Amino acid sequence: MKVPWTRLIRFTTADGRVLRGEPILPSEDFDLGKVTEADQLKAKVIVGDDPFDTTGKTIVSDEVATVKKLLGPLAKEEVPILRCVGLNYAKHIKEAGRQPPPFPFIFFKPNTTVTDHVASVTIPKIAQDDQADYEGELCMVIGRDAKDVSKEDALDYVAAYTAGNDVSSRKLQRNPDLAGRIPQWGFSKGFDTFAPLGPCLVSSDLIGDPAKLHLKTIIDGETRQDESVADLLFDCAYLISYLSQGTTLQKGSVIMTGTPGGVGSSFNKYLVPGTTMEVEISKIGTLRNTVEFA
Repeated sequence: MKVPWTRLIRFTTADGRVLRGEPILPSEDFDLGKVTEADQLKAKVIVGDDPFDTTGKTIVSDEVATVKKLLGPLAKEEVPILRCVGLNYAKHIKEAGRQPPPFPFIFFKPNTTVTDHVASVTIPKIAQDDQADYEGELCMVIGRDAKDVSKEDALDYVAAYTAGNDVSSRKLQRNPDLAGRIPQWGFSKGFDTFAPLGPCLVSSDLIGDPAKLHLKTIIDGETRQDESVADLLFDCAYLISYLSQGTTLQKGSVIMTGTPGGVGSSFNKYLVPGTTMEVEISKIGTLRNTVEFA
């Protein structure tokens, strides 16, 4: 799917406006996730209400604005829902002590989980007892409604890709005293701010084959996850096709494709106030968030 921009950022300006823009990069390998106000990054303002419009109503204008603060590329109101895939990397399946599923394991996050790049992830009181965890993930953003899509046509419905963090509460997810005999994924992963997205949207044209991307998650400077997206058990095209059977994937909805091995619970290391989480994906950049306790 061809959108009118190659990279999309959402940002504030010195005069208080919140804009979308096509960043003017100093180099092709520039990491937007590491931008600060001091960099004085410039962007061409994107004009139009629908960032995924393909009819010419949304355009990259000639107006240039200076980025004061980079936000997440999508406000939570712009995301109808997040569909998430569990157990989709071989190493993560092994560390979770599970068997590879015959079909994608699906759960949902409400759009209230969406939060900005560089914003704090707030751990609620119910999950502050050595259980809050990170999961770095490649995310797909659907650019037009999709239903009953073939695997061959599936990637044509992807407007862009971004990085995401499927923040999770392990005791509420897995502890039988809290979750019941069968692990549950909705409540334990659905708290406000538990789905940071960013630092930008990168068009599907620019990404090309998502299997060639590489994902790292870095916690307080320590690389915990380091894996090629090619290690996905169910690839991006299959996920869209599977999820769209009998179901409309709405424009703007996000698919979180799963996390590699190396989550905090495998090290018995959990998120605490002040923890810095970075999810770095090649061609996309670094999503960075800190942790606070409510």
